[in-house]
Amino acid sequence: MMMILKNGLVFTQDARFEAADVELADGKIVRVAPAGTLHGDEELDATGKYVTPGFVDIHIHGSKGSDFCDGGAEHIETMSAYLGSEGVTSFCGTTMAFDEPILTSIFEVAKPYVGKETGGAVLRGINMEGPFFSKKKKGAQAEKYIVDPDIDMFDRLFEVSGQNIKLIDVAPELDGAVPFIEQASKKCVVSIAHTTANYDQAKAAFDAGATHVTHLFNAMPPFAHRDPGVVGAASDDAAHVEMISDGIHLHPAVVRSVFKWFGDDRVCLISDSMRAAGMPNGVYSLGGQTVYMTDGKATLEDGTIAGSATCLAECFRRAVKFGVKLESALKAATINPAKAIGLFEELGSITEGKRADVLVLDETLHPEHIFIGGVKTK
Repeated sequence: MMMILKNGLVFTQDARFEAADVELADGKIVRVAPAGTLHGDEELDATGKYVTPGFVDIHIHGSKGSDFCDGGAEHIETMSAYLGSEGVTSFCGTTMAFDEPILTSIFEVAKPYVGKETGGAVLRGINMEGPFFSKKKKGAQAEKYIVDPDIDMFDRLFEVSGQNIKLIDVAPELDGAVPFIEQASKKCVVSIAHTTANYDQAKAAFDAGATHVTHLFNAMPPFAHRDPGVVGAASDDAAHVEMISDGIHLHPAVVRSVFKWFGDDRVCLISDSMRAAGMPNGVYSLGGQTVYMTDGKATLEDGTIAGSATCLAECFRRAVKFGVKLESALKAATINPAKAIGLFEELGSITEGKRADVLVLDETLHPEHIFIGGVKTK
């Protein structure tokens, strides 16, 4: 099927909007041409609308009552369908701190779904968040599973996953962390997370091959002018930093400041959502722990924030509401995360030859039309 998106404001690969027509055919973006110049049997008038890449969520645990760690194909399919309906077209299923047998089972189930077309968001790989964390900054992770970095364990899981681990998280101050990072960074992106590391320890992690920071500011020491910690080291050395812009994990002023500080080419917006995303208020679970979700805020019984209950599409809209430039927020929800996990040649921008994961957003930035792999799903 050939589809022409006519006269839309197309978000270009260099993060600008320009009036253009876009031709989709055979699951690909075939042509991007000046507005009013392309014609076909099927045309969609996008005048006054934003034509953007599909959102790419590289850090999501669950949604619509399902969790990636539930370990069943039906849960991956539930997440895929919900995310696709919101305009998220690619995602990395994200784990929690578990032991090797549990992670092995999760990865075995996920392996055949990586890259599989299900009609919804496509699973692109695994974000292995845990178990190599500081117990002092465990957040909503289960302490009984937290261990020091173990490269042999990681290597076995990497193979079980079909070499589909895209991100591995580690606290740099733990015994063996630096040699672990040196080895693991040859296979996937290494991210600093759930850590008490100071600036020098974080700097050593970056020097060893880490390039990424998981949910900046959350589950790490605060930035201080004489003790800049992970945040300061990330400013110097990180290729990308994640940020949960739900308005709960970070104050809106911090969201604005991170874009100003790091620049819009280094920020990845993430949802970090758990199974309560897209669900009503109630009692849920995350990593084997009870979570209470009220009006979008998910917490453990002691009040610890337990991931978010907000889809990436809404996190993007909130970032714009908080004062982040539209182009910058879009780049952080599409181009940057695709680059962070090494998939930008295939997806993440409106570029000829790439997958036709395309959204037509209305003036409220909600998707009016959604194409996943060229198939119109909305």
